[in-house]
Amino acid sequence: MDSQKKKVPFAGTKEQESALLKVINEHRDEKGSLMPILQKAQEIYGYLPIEVQTIISNELDIPLEKIYGIVTFYSQFSLNPKGKYKVSVCLGTACYVKGSGDIFTKIQELLGISDGECTPDGKFSIESCRCIGACGLAPVFTVNDDVYGKLTVDDVEGILAKYK
Repeated sequence: MDSQKKKVPFAGTKEQESALLKVINEHRDEKGSLMPILQKAQEIYGYLPIEVQTIISNELDIPLEKIYGIVTFYSQFSLNPKGKYKVSVCLGTACYVKGSGDIFTKIQELLGISDGECTPDGKFSIESCRCIGACGLAPVFTVNDDVYGKLTVDDVEGILAKYK
C-alpha cells in the first residue's frame, strides 16, 4: 500500500462557505460555541478538511492547532471525505478470527486506498470498525446500508463490482 495519503482535492462551494459563515456569525458570541460550529461545518461539507478548519480559525480567532486537536480527538469528526459508497469492514473479534483482516486488506488493494481514505473520484471510502452486531455472519462488511456476511477474500471483488 502506498504510504502517502491520496488527497481528494477540496471542492467546497461558495454556497457552503456562505452557510458556514452564517453559522459562525450566529454562534460567535456564545460560550462553548466551537463544538456546535464544527458539527454544523461537518454537516455542511460532509467532513472537516484543513480549508474549513482554517476558515473557522480565522473567523473565531482561535489557533488552527486547537481546532485541529479537537477535530482529531473526537471520532464524530472526519478529516477525509466519505465516498458515495461507504465501505466499513468489521475487525471485531468474531470477524477478525474468521478472516476479516484479509478481507480488509483485499478491499484496500482493490480500491487503492487505506483505512479512512476516499478514492480520488469520490466513489468509495473505507473504514474499519470494531463490531456491527452481526457476529453470527462473521466475517462481515457493509457498503452503505447493505450487509455482506460469511465472506471469503474471493467474494470481495464481485461485491465491489456491483457498485462500480
